[in-house]
Formats: sequence, C-alpha cells, structure tokens
Amino acid sequence: MTLTGFPRISVDPQVCGGRPVVTGTRVRVTDVLEMLAGGASMAEIVTDFPYLSEDDVRAVLSYAASAADHPIVAAAE
Repeated sequence: MTLTGFPRISVDPQVCGGRPVVTGTRVRVTDVLEMLAGGASMAEIVTDFPYLSEDDVRAVLSYAASAADHPIVAAAE
C-alpha cells in the first residue's frame, strides 16, 4: 500500500518485512538514505539502480524528513 502523501513510497508486509520501499521495487527507503549518507550522488544512485528515478530519490528524502519531524513537547511547569 502506498502511504498517504507519499505515492512513491509503499509498505507491504510481504515486501522487505514491511519496511518502507520505493513503490514497485524492493529498494528500501533506508537503502537510499544510506547511499546518500555515504556520499553517493542522486545521479550515481539512478545509474546504479536504473529502475529508480531522481523523483524516487527525492520522494525518499521527503518521506525521511516527514518521519524525522515530531511535535515539540514542553515540560509542565
């Protein structure tokens, strides 16, 4: 199933243990993030994985940014 607001990202218990993947592939969101963190460029990722597009890589980044955001909780005084 694709995630609301992220049509290029899917979660399916039968694919990669239910971890988020680029829709239509078995490439996990974490795989793309680890490549970027390791210094790979978007162009290198798309070259190495021709079934991914630059839009897919941008979708991974958008999903990760959304997942990392959380409400600020202030301590009660």
